Amino acid sequence: MEKVILTSENGISTITLNRPESYNALDVEILEKLLLFIKKVEHNDDRILMLTGAGKAFCSGGDISLMPQVTSTDQLENLMDTISEIATKLYMLPKIVVTAVNGSAVGLGLSFAMASDYIVANEKAKFGMLFAGIGLIPDGGGHFFLKERLGVHQAKQFIWNLEQIKAKQAQKIGLVDLVTESKAEEAAQALAQKILMSPFRAIIRSKLILHESKQAELAAYLKAEKMGQAEVSKTKDHKEGIAAFLEKRRPLFKGE
Repeated sequence: MEKVILTSENGISTITLNRPESYNALDVEILEKLLLFIKKVEHNDDRILMLTGAGKAFCSGGDISLMPQVTSTDQLENLMDTISEIATKLYMLPKIVVTAVNGSAVGLGLSFAMASDYIVANEKAKFGMLFAGIGLIPDGGGHFFLKERLGVHQAKQFIWNLEQIKAKQAQKIGLVDLVTESKAEEAAQALAQKILMSPFRAIIRSKLILHESKQAELAAYLKAEKMGQAEVSKTKDHKEGIAAFLEKRRPLFKGE
């Protein structure tokens, strides 16, 4: 079974994370395929890219069970470079990017969702960063996108908070754009159809004017995240966070 699926129909490209048994946790294979598909969409004739996830969640973030296998500096750097390129491609894509969220969007999955132009969520969806729970910092531009959507003060507290917030609360603070009682994909499709009937070249030009002015800032954040992740991934707290997750217990952090 393909872990990532790309389809195209009526001007809309859809990328579906297809690892429902693990709530679409992102492993190296998925990240590499996701980047490949985004590059394909970048050069096709579709006007909209829709991101979604199969099963009960959009994305549960990075696959924590595989993190102990990233043992070398080169492995971590390559992984972070792939993550950074995905975030940049999504943010700078000359299309309208719509993310449809059912279930949870957390960690790196939330970073990628926030890189889109619209986040459409089912009312039961939940959102959280949760990196701190394993002694890491947000990546995939998470700091940048949270700062853009929430402001610096709220962004800090959202990163530090180890809880998930519900869709309506996420909409209230500016994290989510549209909340629906139906499946997120249905509302996202309706939004996409409306966008397809808009003066597309004009709205894309406005998007690129706004995003190009922020591109260097995003790159600086991604560089800082890469350096920061390399630093905190060596801490005792990170090792304790991973061990606690795998052993299904609460972590005992010591600030080391």
